[in-house]
Amino acid sequence: MKGDYQDLVDEISALLGAPATLENRDFRLIAFGAHDSDDDLAMDPVRTRSILTRQSTAAVRSWFEGFGIARATGPVRIPAAPDAGVFRGRICLPVRYRGIVQGYVWLLDQEPGTPGPGPAALDAAMEVAQRIGVLLAEEAKAGADLSREFQAVLTAGRGWQQDMAVAALRAALGPAGDGLHAAVCVAPWSGEAPASVPGAAAVCVVPRRGGGAGEPGEAPGSGGAAGPALAVLLRLRSTDALAPALTAVARLLPRPPEPTAAAVGAVSGAGGAGPQNRAAGRTSAGASAQAAGAVGPAGAATARSATSGQGPARSASAGQGAARSATASPGTSAPGPAGPASAGPGAVTPGAVTPGAAWGPAGASPAGPHRMTAGVADPVRGLADLPAAWEQAVAAARAAVAEPRLGPVAQWSRIGPYRLLASLGADPVDDPAARPLLAPAHRELARTAEVFLDCAGQAGRAAAALGIHRQTLYYRLGRVEQLTGLDLDAGEDRLLLHMALKASRMA
Repeated sequence: MKGDYQDLVDEISALLGAPATLENRDFRLIAFGAHDSDDDLAMDPVRTRSILTRQSTAAVRSWFEGFGIARATGPVRIPAAPDAGVFRGRICLPVRYRGIVQGYVWLLDQEPGTPGPGPAALDAAMEVAQRIGVLLAEEAKAGADLSREFQAVLTAGRGWQQDMAVAALRAALGPAGDGLHAAVCVAPWSGEAPASVPGAAAVCVVPRRGGGAGEPGEAPGSGGAAGPALAVLLRLRSTDALAPALTAVARLLPRPPEPTAAAVGAVSGAGGAGPQNRAAGRTSAGASAQAAGAVGPAGAATARSATSGQGPARSASAGQGAARSATASPGTSAPGPAGPASAGPGAVTPGAVTPGAAWGPAGASPAGPHRMTAGVADPVRGLADLPAAWEQAVAAARAAVAEPRLGPVAQWSRIGPYRLLASLGADPVDDPAARPLLAPAHRELARTAEVFLDCAGQAGRAAAALGIHRQTLYYRLGRVEQLTGLDLDAGEDRLLLHMALKASRMA
C-alpha cells in the first residue's frame, strides 16, 4: 500500500513539474516526492518539518484549513506567508472519496509572474488524487473495523483478560495505538454503530444493562442506564485540541426541536415578560410587605413551634416564621403545614440555568431519564489507561443526564462532584434521612434544599436562584429539617443531604 501511494505521488509530481507530498486528513505525512532543486525556497520551515517529523503542527493545520481546503473539491492556491514559515505558495489538491476528504496532496506553486500548471495538467492531477482517495478510504475501512477488539477492551474483566484485550487492540491499531486518544460514551444508543465517525480510530456498541456494573459482557462502570451505549475512540492531535473531537461527538446526538411560536408565547407569558405581569408582580410584592409588617409576637411564637427542628444559627430567623408564611414570594402560594409551597411562575424561569435546575415539577425531571447524552474522558496516550478512560466517559454521560447544564456533551474534567457520585453504581440511593425528602410529594422542598446547598448555604443567592423571598426560603428549609431530622447548620449533615440529593438523579 505504501508503494502505491509513492507511485501516485510521483505521478502527480511528473504531471505538474513540482515535487508533491501526500498527507492524510490529520496532516500526517504518507509519501513525498524527490526534491532535486537548488532553490532554497523549495524547502521552507513548514515543508521541512512536515517531512522530517512526518506531521504538521496544529497551528500549521489551522492556518491551511482557513483557506477552505476541507470543503474544496478542486485545486486550492494558497499564497506565501513568510511570517508563518511558508516562503512559497502552495497548490493543494483535496483527496476525496464519495465526497469525504481523505487527505491532501501539496505542491509548491510557481513564483509570481512565472506560469504555473495549466488547467489540463491540474485536471489530470485531480484524477490521480481521486485514485489516492480510493486507496485511503479502503485502508481506513480496514483499520476502522476494530469494533470487536475495541468492545473486548471495554467489557473484559479486570486483570489478565483486560490486559490481553488491550494488547489485541494495540496490535490491530499498529503505531497509531501509541498516540493520543479520548474515549467517548453516547447513551442511550439504539441500532448499530455508525459506518464512520470523523477522527475515530475505533467505534463499537457496548451492551449496558441497568442491574449494576461488572456483569459479564458489560463495560465496567456502565451500570445505571438500561440499553446499549455507543463507544468511540477518538484520535487527538494534542490535549489542548479537543474542539474537533467535541464537534464530532455533538453530530452523533439528535438535534433539539425548534421552539414553536406557541411555546415561545407561553414561556413569555409565564415568565412575566409583559408590562402587565411586571405590574402584577410589584403589586403582589407590596401586599407581601404589608403582610410582613402586620405580624406580631404571637405569630413569631407559632413559627418557632412549627420549625422546632432548626439549629441554633437559624433560631433568630425562625422567630419570623409567621412572616415567612405571609410573605410568600409573588406567584408562590403560602406554604401550609402539610407540605411545601407550590411554585408559581416566578419560581424558575423556563430554560434558565440555575443551581439544582434538574428538579422539575412533580413527575419526570426536565432532563428525562432517556435523553441522549455524551461523555468525553480526559485524553490518554496509549491504550493502557483506556478502560479507566471509558469509565470516565460513562460517568460524564450519566452526569449530563442528572444535570442538564453539563450537557448534552459533558467532559469528565468538568462534572465536579459527579466524578465521585458516578462511582456509587446503579443502586438507588436509600439513605433513611433523605428518603422522606425524595418522595414525589416533596419535590419542591428537595429542589429548594439542593439549590440552597449549591449556593454554599447563602440564603440571598439561593432565594434569588429560586425566585422566592428569603422568608419563604427559611420556611422551606425548616420543613426540610423536619422531614430529614438533619441540622442544616451542621457541615456533615449538609454534606450528607447534598450528596444524597445529587446521587438520587444518578441512579
